[in-house]
Amino acid sequence: MSVASPCIDVCKMDPRTGLCEGCTRTIDEITAWSRIGDDEKRAILARVAEREAALDVFEPGDR
Repeated sequence: MSVASPCIDVCKMDPRTGLCEGCTRTIDEITAWSRIGDDEKRAILARVAEREAALDVFEPGDR
């Protein structure tokens, strides 16, 4: 089974962070997703989890 995309159909790039407001990926990660292997996808998901944890430190209005 291949690694599922973290996309939640909230595709809006935050100009301050350079991250998608829905899935917390960079534009490069989003565009590469369909061309990369599962190991690379898991690495992206690990970075996404780290970003989400770091962003949760801030209040919702701070992002």
